[in-house]
Amino acid sequence: MSFHAIPLTGDKPEQYRQLLAQARALLHGERDRIANAANLSALLWHALPDLNWCGFYLFDGRELVVGPFQGLPACVRIALDKGVCGAAASSRSTQVVEDVNAFPGHIACDSASRSECVVPLVAADGSLLGVLDLDSPRTGRFDADDARGLEAIAAAWVESLQ
Repeated sequence: MSFHAIPLTGDKPEQYRQLLAQARALLHGERDRIANAANLSALLWHALPDLNWCGFYLFDGRELVVGPFQGLPACVRIALDKGVCGAAASSRSTQVVEDVNAFPGHIACDSASRSECVVPLVAADGSLLGVLDLDSPRTGRFDADDARGLEAIAAAWVESLQ
């Protein structure tokens, strides 16, 4: 299979609609969580500007463990009570952090990160699968449009596992 990303156009919500369609096409017919996480990480990395890390942390029943990603080497394990990823996982709610240096307990895996958006990955039965984590070297990079768009893409990943 050959995949060709289509350049995104329009305002941010429209770009996320286009990105979601590309993500669904990429995930179609594949149920392997690692393969799908790897391809989604690459898609997001190449489609979204101003990122310095984009990837998955997968829940092993105790903590978050780094999964497929794009960017510099990352922290391998994150406790559910640590950092932005732990906050998203334990609260089961998306975390949009304008300035990571102002976030209590932020884990600085990459000192260049200034803002972060983390979306929890939750199965239909409510069980935690992991988180989708995006970091930016620009303060204030992520907003509510990013959160909504990334939540839809995260939901497509979860749906692909069924």
